[in-house]
Amino acid sequence: MMEKRKTKKEIVKMLLKNNELDEKDEEELLDLLVDQPISIDIDKQEEAKMTFGDKVADKVSEIAGSWGFILGFSLFLIFWIVLNGIILTGNNRIDSYPFILLNLLLSCIAALQAPIIMMSQNRQAEKDSLRNQNDYRTDLKSELILEELHHKMELLLKNQRKIISCLENNGEEKINEEK
Repeated sequence: MMEKRKTKKEIVKMLLKNNELDEKDEEELLDLLVDQPISIDIDKQEEAKMTFGDKVADKVSEIAGSWGFILGFSLFLIFWIVLNGIILTGNNRIDSYPFILLNLLLSCIAALQAPIIMMSQNRQAEKDSLRNQNDYRTDLKSELILEELHHKMELLLKNQRKIISCLENNGEEKINEEK
C-alpha cells in the first residue's frame, strides 16, 4: 500500500500548530526547506508593489523628517514675520499681527502632513512585520538543518566507534592466532 505524502502546506500547518512531527514528516520538511530558498528581499518586494501615492508619502516623510526641512521652514517663518511685521507697512501687509493667515497655513500643512507621514509609517510597520516573518522562516530553516547535521554527526561518530571496535577486535584475533 502506497503511503500518502503530506503536502508542504500540511507540514507547515502542523509546524505552525506546534504539533510534533514524526521522523518522515521532519525529513520531508527538511528536504523542502533545504531545496528551496525561503529568504526574500522585503525591500525589493515592497518597492515593486508601491503605488504613486506610497512613493509620494515616503518622499514627504523623508523631507519633513530632516534637519533641512526644519531649518528651511524656520527661515520661512522668520521671513514671514519680518516681512509682515517690519518691512511691509499699513495696507501693504499680507498678514498683519497676530499672523492669522500664517496660522491657517501652518494648520493646513500640519493637517495634510500628519496623515501622509502616518501612511508611510504604517507601510514601514508592514515591511517590518514581513521582515520578522522572513527572519522566523530563515531561523527555522537553519535550526532544522543544524538538527539534521547534528543527527548525522552522531551517526558518523557511532559508526566510527563501531569501526574502531571492529578493527581492535580483529587486531586482537590476529595476535591470538599468531600465538
